[in-house]
Amino acid sequence: MSTSTAAGPAPVAADTIADPGPLGLAGFASTTFVLSSFNAHLIDQNLLTVVLPLALFYGGLAQLLAGMWEFRKGNTFGATAFVSYGAFWLSYAAYVKFVVGTLPPDTANQATGLYLVVWAVFTVYMTVAALRTNAALLAVFAALAVTFIVLAIGEFDTSVGITKVGGWIGLVTAVFAWYASFAVVTNSTWKRPVVPLFPLTGAALGRRGGPIEGPHE
Repeated sequence: MSTSTAAGPAPVAADTIADPGPLGLAGFASTTFVLSSFNAHLIDQNLLTVVLPLALFYGGLAQLLAGMWEFRKGNTFGATAFVSYGAFWLSYAAYVKFVVGTLPPDTANQATGLYLVVWAVFTVYMTVAALRTNAALLAVFAALAVTFIVLAIGEFDTSVGITKVGGWIGLVTAVFAWYASFAVVTNSTWKRPVVPLFPLTGAALGRRGGPIEGPHE
């Protein structure tokens, strides 16, 4: 008997969709690591445009797709996070490529600072929500919130030293995100817990094995 109906094929159960979390976290980690290396002044600043392809395709497009699949899985937290940070990287690429060069040099830092403040606000309240996920993910959001706040202060204060501190915190954030991605993809592949995520809300958290699922989803 056909599984199709007059309205189209039967919907695919959310549980049959592979977990998009490791992909989204890996894209976020990689792009954050590269940009933070420049913010920390570990790399020649003249090479900064190397971030743009990563921001467009891995940090941006890959995270956006991961977020769409989180919507399909019914994971509000994961969908909100990945779509938002995917949009962050896409908007960052557009900002650097098309906007920064048109701003008045004396006040361009204020525009960048405001841009960072918006993302700091978003990340702070996502950090509160992350308190109901696991320690690995909470570490990512907490470190990212501090990164945005420090970088925003550095822009408003036009302080290279503060920006460097933000860059180093961003590097730590990237490592946390890589760890969360590594843990979930490894546990999924091995079909058992191998790398701990340190759940914060008990067994309900790991119901579907993902890194960014709340207990009631």
